[in-house]
Amino acid sequence: MMKHSVARLTLVAILALGMSTACSQSDEARNGTQQAEYLNSLYEEYFFADLQLNPLRATFLGDHRFNDQLENHLTPEHRKRQKMLEEEYLAALQRVDADALSEQDRLSFEIFKRDREMAIAATQYPGHLMPIDQFYNLAGRYAMLASGQSAQPFASVADYEDWAQRMTQIPGVLDQAIANMEEGIEADIVQPRAIMQKALPQIRAHLVDNLEDSLFYAPIQNFPEAFSEAEQERLRSLYQQVITEEVLPAYARLSDFIETTYLRHARSDSYGIGALPGGEEWYEYMVRWRTTTDLSPDDIHQIGLDEVARIHEAIEDIMELVEFDGSLQAFFDFTQSDEQFIYSSRDSMLEDYRAFAAEVDTRTEQLFHPDMFPQAGYEIRKVERFREASASSGSYQSPSEDGTRPGIFYLNTYDLSARPTWAKGALVLHEAAPGHHYQIALQREMEHLPRFRRFGGETAFIEGWGLYAESLGGELGVYGPYDEFGALVAELWRSIRLVVDTGIHAHGWSRAEVLDYMRANAPVADARAISEAERFMALPGQALAYKIGQIEIRNLREEAEAALGEAFDVRDFHREVLRHGSLPLSILRQQIEQWVTTVQAQA
Repeated sequence: MMKHSVARLTLVAILALGMSTACSQSDEARNGTQQAEYLNSLYEEYFFADLQLNPLRATFLGDHRFNDQLENHLTPEHRKRQKMLEEEYLAALQRVDADALSEQDRLSFEIFKRDREMAIAATQYPGHLMPIDQFYNLAGRYAMLASGQSAQPFASVADYEDWAQRMTQIPGVLDQAIANMEEGIEADIVQPRAIMQKALPQIRAHLVDNLEDSLFYAPIQNFPEAFSEAEQERLRSLYQQVITEEVLPAYARLSDFIETTYLRHARSDSYGIGALPGGEEWYEYMVRWRTTTDLSPDDIHQIGLDEVARIHEAIEDIMELVEFDGSLQAFFDFTQSDEQFIYSSRDSMLEDYRAFAAEVDTRTEQLFHPDMFPQAGYEIRKVERFREASASSGSYQSPSEDGTRPGIFYLNTYDLSARPTWAKGALVLHEAAPGHHYQIALQREMEHLPRFRRFGGETAFIEGWGLYAESLGGELGVYGPYDEFGALVAELWRSIRLVVDTGIHAHGWSRAEVLDYMRANAPVADARAISEAERFMALPGQALAYKIGQIEIRNLREEAEAALGEAFDVRDFHREVLRHGSLPLSILRQQIEQWVTTVQAQA
């Protein structure tokens, strides 16, 4: 198939082109404008080369040029090419005099440089030897794409043909995952058994007896009306062949390997990467990457302990407000088990969330200038059944660049006893507006930014903003006492994450110790406690980003309020935080401090 011949230039050729351009432009650069033009060209070259190397990312961004291609990111060749890409473009930055750049160009330069350095540093750690977990399960991700309810489009015959071609490449990725896990077994770099026991049924769920029950077959049962009978029959036959002869056998091989081989070698006596060869240094890297700070695991562990104690006191204030007579633990038990806090059905939960989100949308102008609202809309959907048991309470998928797909807040309606009504407010504000949807969709609409910034992001900023957004319910007037309690519990959870993530990966905590700490310090049903604990095992350091980012944004607001007094406008502060897109926390601090100085000078 040759329809993307231009896009299939070799990476070496693209890099050679980029570096040739870089040299000629660098020799001629005499001022900041010329250097900015060179950098913008460099960023665009990098962005295209990265999409070509990772075509699935392009699909999620709404770039459909590579929809028939699927990267096998687990192969040694792909990892080598990715490292080469990062090194070549980092080297190209040495030709730039950063001091000659304007403010926005300097921001882009610093972010691009840091991102390349962190990506190169990541290549020394063996994450590819543990390619499967229960949280970001490759098998489930491909099935979601196949369903027609995710980023892969199924609007035309060409779309159907693209996915058929992409499906033929799935077995190569899954077989490489098996090969990497075999290598991991030999090197004693394996996942904890607990999370692989959760990943296994997620894979088995796609080994259906009836092809019509497969998510991979769903597009065949939902043809657009414009398709002719002949086209439908041809595609039906094609999909039947690819799914039954290639895709499902690959899923079966992966399932059998995990069940018969990998689980016997998976860890049952340790749960963090700190217990693996070189794991202590590996985790320290993950902390730096996820938090965009130089905080150590021990620093973060102590911050978490302090925040848990502070939030417990704030919850006790809520207990007084609602006139609850009893201990903190008794209040936790009451809010977990009383029928008034338990949804009667999955649909009632979904509708309640949608109604609350609609009410929030009518009030956001109180805290945000209207021109800071994203143009893209969003929807609230249930998490799919096949992954809900291990999925988080909520997650956000950003809209496509072309506007054909809105932002999506995926709501987990599994085990209603673990989804109390008071969790609604904070979760909506975090995942939808004014949290992830505002920040991420708005960033993607900032066409003046280079695309690596529009479509990239720093976890600490993104999740820190989401958690900060949860605290705005009181100011928006949408929180009652139990909603406020829910927001405190959500913040408490992120503080607990600081304790248990570092506990697992730096201090050698067991799964039981993690669960005991959670149960002792927060209202939690076992279903959520277990899924949270196992999430931390699978994603070292990711859970740290929320609270560390939120603390910095909240500190910056408090410092700005103190410095500006009556001149402080919260809408201006929010504009300043969001207007550059996602930033490393150290750079965000520089920007806010400069803004405060400017406002003081104008007052």
